[in-house]
Amino acid sequence: MTARLAFLGPSGTFSEAALLAMPSSAGAVLTPEPTVTAALDGVRAGAYDAALVPIENSVEGSVSATLDELGFGEPLVITEEIALPVRFALLARPGASLGSVKSVATHPHAEAQCRGWIASNLPGVRAIPAASTAAAAAALLEDPAPFDAAIAQALAAQRYGLQVLADNIADNEDASTRFVLVSRPGALPRRTGADKTTLMLFMRADHAGALLEILTEFAVRGINLTRIESRPTKRVLGDYYFSVDLEGHMDDARVGEAMMGLRRVCAHIRFLGSYPRHDGHSPALGPGTSDEDYADAKEWLAQIRDGDAV
Repeated sequence: MTARLAFLGPSGTFSEAALLAMPSSAGAVLTPEPTVTAALDGVRAGAYDAALVPIENSVEGSVSATLDELGFGEPLVITEEIALPVRFALLARPGASLGSVKSVATHPHAEAQCRGWIASNLPGVRAIPAASTAAAAAALLEDPAPFDAAIAQALAAQRYGLQVLADNIADNEDASTRFVLVSRPGALPRRTGADKTTLMLFMRADHAGALLEILTEFAVRGINLTRIESRPTKRVLGDYYFSVDLEGHMDDARVGEAMMGLRRVCAHIRFLGSYPRHDGHSPALGPGTSDEDYADAKEWLAQIRDGDAV
């Protein structure tokens, strides 16, 4: 059966470029959706098998729309991730020149990441916000075009028949965006030894030491957090939950033990998946945190209960 995959559109976005780079997209039907919400709701409704959406940028931080959509509503899980280098290009209609550009449109995040280049190469240009980089590129096909150029992924030039006036214009050459492939809950991807788990952790009550209680469950088991941030619960002002990524898989003994500990201290836990890391990085395990260490401790405890341990 042909897989049906959605991505944050329109055509020519970084999301489409990231999805095309994933082996799981081979032979699949790819469909753009206008928003993260529309893409994920399509998965919830069964219109798609999965959707690829951005979740984190190395310059601008986490994508709040994705975190909020995953934190609430019908549960979804992450099954894969990929990181794509951010390479912006200045696009215009064929025949245009850099000197003719007086106004440029793009997504505000893209404009922020190209601000230095714009100031040096297009002084005095008028920056116009767009819903996405690809939407800015697509708008150049209107007659008349609402602006002179767009900052977008070079893929958009191919999709819309545009000219690349300048390539690799981002101020930070090492910038990248992480994307996640999201599907309905099912069997977990197999443990690889280089995995990541994503959770949403809701406190029982806001009190002194509440975050410490949560972090302790990870720290005492040698679990490294690669990302942690607070997000509003949308109930009352000042009420937050914690969104975390951790090194490890639910099938790892240390992660399973941590989950049981979190169950005791949190009001609610939303499990958002255990999946292979895009960088293949395996965690460095400290003394007493391997599966073998946990198995040995469990056997020792059984011996004590049976009266056989010294």
